Amino acid sequence: MRTYMIPYTKYILFILCFCSALLLQAQETITVSGTLIEAETAQPVPYATVLINNAETKELITGATSNDQGVFQVQTTATNFYVEISFMGFKTKTITNFTLSNNSVNLGRIELAADNQALDEVVVTGEVSRTVFKLDKRVFNVGKDISSTGVSALEVLNNVPSVNVNIEGDVSLRGSGGVQILINGKPSVLADQSSNALGTITADMIESVEVITNPSAKYEASGTSGILNIILKKEEKQGWNGSISANTGIPDNHSIGGSINRRTEKFNLFTQFGAGYRSLPEDTEAINRNLTTGETVASIGEEFRNETFFNITLGTDYHLNEYNVFTLSGNFAYEIEDQPSETIFSLSDTDGLISRWVREETTDANNPKWQYEFNWKKTFTNNEDHTLQVTAQGRSFAKDQSSQFTDRTLQGINVDNNQRTATNFEQTDYTFKADYTNPITDAYTIEAGAQYVINDVGNDYRVQDFMNGEYVINEDLTNNFEWNQNVLGVYATGAYENDIWGVKAGLRVENTELTTLLTNTNEANAQNFTDLFPSVHTSYKISEGFSLQAGYSRRIFRPRLWDLNPFFNIRNNFNIRVGNPDLQPEFTDSYELTSIYKIGDASLSSSLYHRYTTDVVERVSTFDDNVTFSRPENIGTNATYGFETNGKYSPANWLSFNGDFNFNYFERNGSFENQNFDFDGSQWSARLGAKVDLPADFDLELTGNYQSSFETIQGEQSGFASMDLGLRKKIFKGKIVANLGIRDVFASRIQERFVNQPTFETYDYSLRGRFFTFGLSYGFGKGEAMTYSGRRR
Repeated sequence: MRTYMIPYTKYILFILCFCSALLLQAQETITVSGTLIEAETAQPVPYATVLINNAETKELITGATSNDQGVFQVQTTATNFYVEISFMGFKTKTITNFTLSNNSVNLGRIELAADNQALDEVVVTGEVSRTVFKLDKRVFNVGKDISSTGVSALEVLNNVPSVNVNIEGDVSLRGSGGVQILINGKPSVLADQSSNALGTITADMIESVEVITNPSAKYEASGTSGILNIILKKEEKQGWNGSISANTGIPDNHSIGGSINRRTEKFNLFTQFGAGYRSLPEDTEAINRNLTTGETVASIGEEFRNETFFNITLGTDYHLNEYNVFTLSGNFAYEIEDQPSETIFSLSDTDGLISRWVREETTDANNPKWQYEFNWKKTFTNNEDHTLQVTAQGRSFAKDQSSQFTDRTLQGINVDNNQRTATNFEQTDYTFKADYTNPITDAYTIEAGAQYVINDVGNDYRVQDFMNGEYVINEDLTNNFEWNQNVLGVYATGAYENDIWGVKAGLRVENTELTTLLTNTNEANAQNFTDLFPSVHTSYKISEGFSLQAGYSRRIFRPRLWDLNPFFNIRNNFNIRVGNPDLQPEFTDSYELTSIYKIGDASLSSSLYHRYTTDVVERVSTFDDNVTFSRPENIGTNATYGFETNGKYSPANWLSFNGDFNFNYFERNGSFENQNFDFDGSQWSARLGAKVDLPADFDLELTGNYQSSFETIQGEQSGFASMDLGLRKKIFKGKIVANLGIRDVFASRIQERFVNQPTFETYDYSLRGRFFTFGLSYGFGKGEAMTYSGRRR
C-alpha cells in the first residue's frame, strides 16, 4: 500500500483561490441591443448574426443571434468596438457610430438591405470556417460555408483538422479511436457514438468545436486519446428535427432506430430509440509448445457473440432564463446474449497424436443497463464565458450469465470433461462534478473545480465440474469478487493570453481509495494514494498560417476491473487470462510540441512527443502443465519518443484526402521474477483515406490502415494491413440516405501474438473477418438523415 500525504495548507490555499474567483466581477458590462428588420418589407429578420469586434485588431470579441422577432441583445466588457450584422441574402451591415449611455447602447431599428448577388452564394465573405490556436486546445469556428448547408454534427467534425469521421460515423482523432465527445463542456447522451444521437444536432446549431489532444489539469487525470468539445450556439433554431433508419448486414447486423429533437424557446426535448440483432463471429487458433517435454496443445475454433438489443433515451434542456440552463436525461438498454462456440483441440508429442477432442460452449446472458445525467449551467451577467457548471451522473450495468461446456473425445485418450459456470455481475458508477470559469479580463482567466467518482462492482462467479453423475462446485475457481474505487479530484488553473502568445498552468490533486475483496476466502487488498497532476501549456502565433503549441501534463492509468479480477472464463482452459488484485497504477509524464500550418489547399498538423511511464502494466505469460496463464504485472518503465503528422488535402471540390502517420521508438526497462525485460524497439502506423464525390450525389470513401509489428516483453505482435470501403447515396438533398459499407475488404485484419521463452512458446491468432452493411435512413427537420448504427457500447 502506498500513501502520499499532501499538506492541509495546499487544500486551504485552493479553497481560498476558488472563493476569491467567485468575487471577481469588477468589470463594467456594456449591453448592445436593437431590432433587425428587412428594408423593403419592414418584417423582422430572425436568426441573423450580430458580432462585436475589436475596433483596432478587427478580432471577434463576442456575438449573438436575433430571436424570432429580430430582437438581439449582446453584452461585452470591451469599450473600443464596432458592431457587424450579417445574414444570408442580406448585405452585411457595419455600425461604428453609436451612443453609450449608462453602460447601454440601443441601436434601435436596423434595416438590412437584400443582397441579390449573395442569394446564389453559399459562402459569405468573412464567415468562412477557420481554426484558432488556444493555449491547451485548438478551436474550429464554424462559418457560413458549413453552417448554412444543413449537414449534421458528424459532417462538421469531419471538417475539423486532425479529426476524421468515416461513413459509418466512427470518430477518430489523429488516427486513434477512443475519443471523448462533450457537448458544451459536459458529457451528454447526444454525444453517444453508439447511436445516431449526434444526428439531432445540425451545423447551424454549432458555434465551434474544441480539439484537446493533451488535456490540462481541468480534466480528470485518467483519460482518452483526446477530447472533442462541441459548443452550441446560445440561440438555437426552433422546430422539429430527427431521423429514422433501418439497417441490415452480413454477418447478422440488423437494426431499426430513430431520433427526434424538438426545440422551443424554453425547452429542447430529445429522444433516441432502437432495437436490433447482431452476431460477431470470430475465428481463433492457439498453439502451446512445451519445450521441456516436447508436448504440443493446438486448438482451432469459431466463436460467436449473438445479441438482441433494445434501448431508449429521453432528455430535455430547460432554459429557465438567459443565464440558467438545466439538463436532465436518461437511457435504458436491455441486451439478450447467446454465445455458442466450438473448438477442436489436439494433444501430441514427439511420437505423434495423443488425443483429439472438441469442446462446445453454450452461453446465455441478460444485460440490463441504465444511465442518467443532471446538469446545471449558470452564466454570469458580466460575461458569457463566466460560468458555473454542476453535473451529476449515474450508470449501471448488470449481467446474469450461465455457460455449459462439453468435452467430447474424437481420437486417442479419453479427455471427456463437462463443466458449467454461472456469473452474477453488477457495476454501478456515480460522478459528481463542479467547474467554475472566470475570465477576469480579456487576457486573464482562472478555472477551478472538483470531481468525485464512485465505482462499485460485484462479480459472483461459480464453476462446477461434472463428477460421478453430478455437478460439484470447484472451490478453487469459485468466489465472489468485490471492487470499490473512489476518486476525489480538485483543480485550479490560471491563464494569460493575448493575440500572439499565451501560457496556461494548472494543478490537479486526486485521491484514490481502492479496495478489493474475495468474500469466500477473505483475501483483501486496500490502496489509498494521493497524487499531484500538474499541467503547463503555451502557444505562439508566428503567422496567420503557422502556429506552435507546447504542453506538458501528468496522467494516470488505474487498473480496470478485468485487470484486477483474479477469475477467468474457461472457454479455452489451456489459454487462461487472469487478473491481479495487487496491481498498481501506472503514471505517465507527457510532453508535446505541436504545429498547425497551411500549404495551399492542404492543412497539416505535426507533433513531436515524449512519454515516460512508470510501473508499466504488462501481461506476463507463465506456463504450467501445458497451460498458459496470462496475468498483468507492473514491469519497470517505458520511455517513448515519437513523431506524428496528419493532414487533409482537397485538390478538387469532388476529391479529398486525409491521412495520419505515427512513428515511435521505445526503451523498456524492468524485471519480473528474476527475468530481465530490458529491450528497445519501434513501431509505426499509417492511415490514408480518400473521399470522392461521384455524380448523382454518390459519395465513395476508401480507408487504408497499416500497423507495423513490434516487440513485446516476451515475444512479438504481428503487423497487418487492411482496407474499409463505404458508398453513400443522397436522395432529395440528403433527406434520404442509403449507405453500403464493407469493413476489412480483404479480411486481413489479423491479430497474431507470439511468446518465445526458454521453456515454452505460444501462438495466438484471431480474425473477425469481412463485414457487409446496408442501411436506409430518412431525415426530417433542418438536417440530413443520419444512420442509426446500434453499435455495441
